[in-house]
Amino acid sequence: MDLSYQDIKFLPGVGPKKADILAKELGIRSVDDLLHHYPFKYVDRSRFYYLHEISEEMPFIQVKGKILRFEKVGEGHNQRLTAVFTDGKETIELVWFKGVKWVLDKYKAGIEYVIFGKPSLFNGRFNIVHPEVEIASKLPPPEQMGLQPYYNTSEKMKSNFLNSKAIQKIIFPLLQNIKTGIPETLPAFVLQKFALLNLTESLVNVHFPKNADMLNKARQRLKFEELFYIQLNILRQTKWRDLNYRGFVFGQIGHYFNTFFKDHLPFELTNAQKRVLREIRIDVASGRQMNRLLQGDVGSGKTLVALMAMLMAVDNGFQACIMAPTEILATQHFVSIKEFLCDLGLEIALLTGSTRPKARVELHEKLQNGEMNILIGTHALIEDTVQFKNLGLVVIDEQHRFGVEQRSKLWKKNQNPPHILVMTATPIPRTLAMTLYGDLSVSVIDELPPGRKPIQTYHYYNSKRQGLNQFIAKQVQVGRQVYVVYPLINESEKSDLQDLETGFQYLCEVFPNFKISRVHGKLKAAEKEHEMQKFVNGETQIMVATTVIEVGVNVPNASVMVIESAQRFGLSQLHQLRGRVGRGAEQSFCILLTDFKLSSDTRKRMEIMVRTNDGFEISEADLQLRGPGDLEGTQQSGLPFELKIANLARDGKMLEIARNASMEILEDDPTLEKPQNRILAQQLRKMKTNAINWGSIS
Repeated sequence: MDLSYQDIKFLPGVGPKKADILAKELGIRSVDDLLHHYPFKYVDRSRFYYLHEISEEMPFIQVKGKILRFEKVGEGHNQRLTAVFTDGKETIELVWFKGVKWVLDKYKAGIEYVIFGKPSLFNGRFNIVHPEVEIASKLPPPEQMGLQPYYNTSEKMKSNFLNSKAIQKIIFPLLQNIKTGIPETLPAFVLQKFALLNLTESLVNVHFPKNADMLNKARQRLKFEELFYIQLNILRQTKWRDLNYRGFVFGQIGHYFNTFFKDHLPFELTNAQKRVLREIRIDVASGRQMNRLLQGDVGSGKTLVALMAMLMAVDNGFQACIMAPTEILATQHFVSIKEFLCDLGLEIALLTGSTRPKARVELHEKLQNGEMNILIGTHALIEDTVQFKNLGLVVIDEQHRFGVEQRSKLWKKNQNPPHILVMTATPIPRTLAMTLYGDLSVSVIDELPPGRKPIQTYHYYNSKRQGLNQFIAKQVQVGRQVYVVYPLINESEKSDLQDLETGFQYLCEVFPNFKISRVHGKLKAAEKEHEMQKFVNGETQIMVATTVIEVGVNVPNASVMVIESAQRFGLSQLHQLRGRVGRGAEQSFCILLTDFKLSSDTRKRMEIMVRTNDGFEISEADLQLRGPGDLEGTQQSGLPFELKIANLARDGKMLEIARNASMEILEDDPTLEKPQNRILAQQLRKMKTNAINWGSIS
C-alpha cells in the first residue's frame, strides 16, 4: 500500500483541525510525511528510579508511587497546584502552574502512578514541574518501554493539544496497524550491498526503538537513503546535461593567451593555479559544457585564472563576461583586468547600475556586433537589453550572492549554453560542496602567491583597548591603513554589542590627527563609493565599517583588521573579514575584540581563528560548530533540499558512500531504465525537486 498520499486527517486522534495545524506548522499532510517526522531525541524509560537517587545532573527521571495530597497556592492567574508524591520511602513535590482544575479532576490520591519529568532543586528540595503522570497498571513493564521518542513541536501545536506525547500517540497505532509493511524505497541489491534494514523495520525502530542497537541501524538506513537520493538526483541531472548540451569547443590556445602568459603575467603562477588552468583547458576543449566551481582563499589568485580562461574564449572567437555582486568589486575587476591586458588591443568594458545611458548605447552595439571581447559588470549584465553576439564563457564571482534565477539569465544569453566558471572565496566544506554544488566539477587553489606573509591573528578582551590604540597609531605612523569593523550601525537597547556610530566618535577623539572613513549599508551607493575610494586612494588612514567591506575591497596597503564584538560573527565571516588585509608584502594583523564573558563555542571560534589561516580548515570547523544551514552562502537561500535525519557535519563518510553508489548505478544505467532501477526512477519522480534545473545553470 502506498502511504504517500493518504491524508492524516483520517487518522485516529487527528481530524481536520489538527491536520490543518500539522500542515501549517510542520508541513505534515500525508501519512508518509508523518512517518518521516523523526524524533529529535530519545529518553530511556527502561527503569524506575528511587527518589533518594535523584541529582541535579539528571535530565529526566521516572518514578513509581502514589500522590499523598494536593495543595492549591495563590489565586487567579498566580494560582499553582502542588502534590506531595511518595515512592514509599521519600517524597517529592509535583508542581502545576496551568490546568489546575483539569489535574484535580484527572488524578487522585492513593492511586499508583508512574511520574516522568525533569527534577529541579528549589529551596533545598527537589520538585518536578508539569510532570507526565500515567496510571501504573496501564503501562507496560519498564524494560518494554525502552527509548521513548520526543518530537519537535511549536507553541501553536502545544496550545492545540499537539505536544510531543500527542504525536507519539498518533504514530504508535499507525505503525502497529501496518501489517503488510511499507512499500520499499530502495532496490534489494542496494539493501543487500550495504546491509541496510528494510523501510518498515527502519521506521518502526526510529520512532519506537526496541533498543539502542536497533535505533542505530534504523537511523543508518534512513540517513543513507536521504543522502543517496540527493546525490542520485544531482548526478542524474549532470548526466542529462552532458548528454543534452554540447559545449563550445575552444580548440586552440592562441595569440592573446600566449602573449599574456609570456609578456604580461604579473607573477609566476603557483602550482595550484597551473593545475586549475589545465582542468579548465580540458573542459573547454572536450565538447561538453563546462560547469566548474573554483574555490580559493582570499588572495589566492582566482581572478587571474578566470582572466586566462576568458582569453581562451577570445582566442577561439568567443566573448566572455564576469559578473560580480557589488559595483566596487566589478570596478576592481575592470581596473585590474584593464591593467593586465593594457596593450593587447582587446575591447573591455564595465557595465553597472551607474553606467550612463550614452555609454550603454555604445556598449550594447559593440556587444551585439562582436567588437566587445570582455564585459565586466554587476546584476546589470542580466538585463534583457544586454545581448551578446557569441558568448562563450561566463564567470560568476562570489556566486553565493546571486540567486539561481539570476545566474540562469546569464546562461540563456546564447542559444547554446556558454561554459560556466563560478568562483568563491568562501571555502566550502567537502560535504557541503558535494550536496550544494554536487553537479559542478570542483577546482581548488590552495596556495597563496609567493611573497605573501601569513596574517597574524590575536584575540584580545576589551580591557586591552588602550594597548590596541597604541598599536594602531604605530601602524598608521609607518604608513599603513587600518579597518575597524562593527556588527551594528547604531547603539541598540537590546544588545551590548559595540556599534559603528559610537566607535566612529570614539576613534575620532582618540586619533584626532588621522583621517577616518565611515562606511555602512544605510549609506547611498554614491556616498559609500566615495568613502571607500578615499580609503583605496590613501586619503584616509582608518576605515570604520560594517560587514559591507567583507567582499570586494582590495587595499594592499591596509595591514590591520580590528573586529569589534567578534563573538557576533561566524567563523567564515571572520575569515572573510580577515582576508581584507594581507594583500601586500608587509606583515598584516587581525585583532579579534570581545568581552571576557564568552560561551564555549565562541571561545572555540576565537581559538581556531588565532591558530590557523587555512580557509578550508576553518570552513570544516564552522560546519561542525554551526551546521550547514548557517554557513556562508546557505543562510541567504537555504539548502535546495531538506535534511530530515542526516547531518552534513557528522555524516560525511556516509555521504561519500552514497555518492559513490549513485555514480556506480548511473555509469551502468544513466537513464535508470533497467528493471532493477525502476524503483529509483519512481522515487526521483516523487522527490520535491526545484522547478529550475540546477544542474544545467551552475
